[in-house]
Parts: sequence; structure tokens; C-alpha cells
Amino acid sequence: MPDSAVFPDAARAALADIYPQQPGILTHRLAGHPLFTLEALIALAGRMRPIDVEQNIGDLPVGIDPAEVRHNGLSVADTIRSIEQNGSWMVLKFVEQDPAYRALLEDVLGEIRPLVAGRTGAMIKLEAFIFLSSPDAVTPFHFDPEHNILLQLGGRKTMTVFPAGDAEIAPGSQHEAFHLGGHRNLPFRPAFEGKGRSLSIGPGEAIYVPVKAPHWVRNGPEPSISFSVTWRSEWSYREADAHGFNHLLRRAGLDPAPPGRYPRQNRAKSFAWRAIRRVRRTLRRDGP
Repeated sequence: MPDSAVFPDAARAALADIYPQQPGILTHRLAGHPLFTLEALIALAGRMRPIDVEQNIGDLPVGIDPAEVRHNGLSVADTIRSIEQNGSWMVLKFVEQDPAYRALLEDVLGEIRPLVAGRTGAMIKLEAFIFLSSPDAVTPFHFDPEHNILLQLGGRKTMTVFPAGDAEIAPGSQHEAFHLGGHRNLPFRPAFEGKGRSLSIGPGEAIYVPVKAPHWVRNGPEPSISFSVTWRSEWSYREADAHGFNHLLRRAGLDPAPPGRYPRQNRAKSFAWRAIRRVRRTLRRDGP
């Protein structure tokens, strides 16, 4: 890999040691990239659909009902321009819809594609997100369905990551609700604290976050800019399908076993859930 690669040899070796099940810190060479200046991000936000920009006050508890999160009252451009002072948290979602950021996403993930394919198969549904956070802002406790690498470009932040398969932290019913359209935020209890692993990163560092590993983030004393590159795998889709099928079993009064974590593939439940969805779609299409 050339010296211009985003991930140095040591970072790819580190990812090989932990992928896909363990969180960990990597290094990268993306800090200082011109696509992540404040003016470039203001221009990007101006080209985006309003529905793909989320902004709120950043002074939040670790665990919060998403209905209680409040908009910061600023325009998108003003939020970005004054992020150092305005006490906000913002995410620009699905920035791969913009050609320049799509090209960057494909370049970044292209460097690790062979490693990923050897473990979890082809990269599916490549997406990217840009996070801007004021000093001390908090991203509440939540989980995500994607494989994710969060690259830090400016400022520092600490992410506390919890085991992905711990049913005390996120029971099966919460996974099932999420995959049926529920919110990503999770309730947080002080009893969870000892199970988390805190990873602190600054510019030039990144965190790999496994699929469905619950986590929360606290920003450091300076404003932060982070670039999250994500992808799905057939394994991650089977895990989601298995939770959907478990929901049906739970409604029938059963207590289903949770989907297996990698390398278990959850093929039987995934096949059943996909068959049920096909029948439902056919009935809706052919119904009166």
C-alpha cells in the first residue's frame, strides 16, 4: 500500500487482529483533508436534503429518551460555523450521496476491502456520516447495525464501547424493536459502567466499532469533527433477520434464543424471516 494510503500498514494489521468482533484504535492519515474544513462542511450541508441533517443541544445525559432531545434552534450553517461556542451536536447523514464524499468513502474502504471480505464477505451498502460536536458534548448511549470506523479529524473524544452480545445491556426485545423501526438509543443504567471499555482518540486516530456494540461518546475540551465510514455484510443482515424472526416467536409466547454472534451465521432464522417478508409483500401487492 502506498504512503498516500489513509490507513498505514500498522493500522490495517491492527484491524486484522480485531475485526469483526472487538473494538479498537487504529491510525489514519485523513486529518487536514480539505473536505472537512468548516466552510467545506457548510457547503456540503447546503447541498444535502434537510432530512439528512440532525442537530441538537449537546449537553445530554448518557441515557435519554430520543423524544426528549431538543433542536439547538440554529440554522445548519450557523451551527457549523459556531460549533466551538454553541453547545451543539450535529450529524450530516449519508454524505456518500455527494460525489466528492462518495469518492473519498470508496477510497477509504477500498484499502480494507480485502481484509473485510476474507472475514465477513463483500462490503454492502457503503455509507458515511460526519459528526460535529461542541466541547464536552455527549452522544447518548446507542447501537448501530453497521460495521463502523470512526475517524477523528479535529478535537478529541472518548467513546465507551460495551460488549455487543450482552443481553443485560441490550436484551433481545430491544434489538427486535430496533430492527422493526425503533430508535437506536438505549436505556443506560449505572450498573453497566464496569462493562464498558473507554477509547480516547484525537486527530489521526480512529475507532473500529463492531456491529451492534452499544456505545456512547463524550467530546473533549475542543470542538470535534469525525468522519464515520460504515458498511453492512451479509452476516450483519442475517443477524438483523434473526431478530425479526425472534420477534414473531416472542409474540407467540416463546422465549427464543438470541442470534449468534460472528462467526455463527443465523442462516435458518434469516431464511425464515426473509420468506415471511416475501409473503407479506405479495399479499400487500395482490390484496384488495
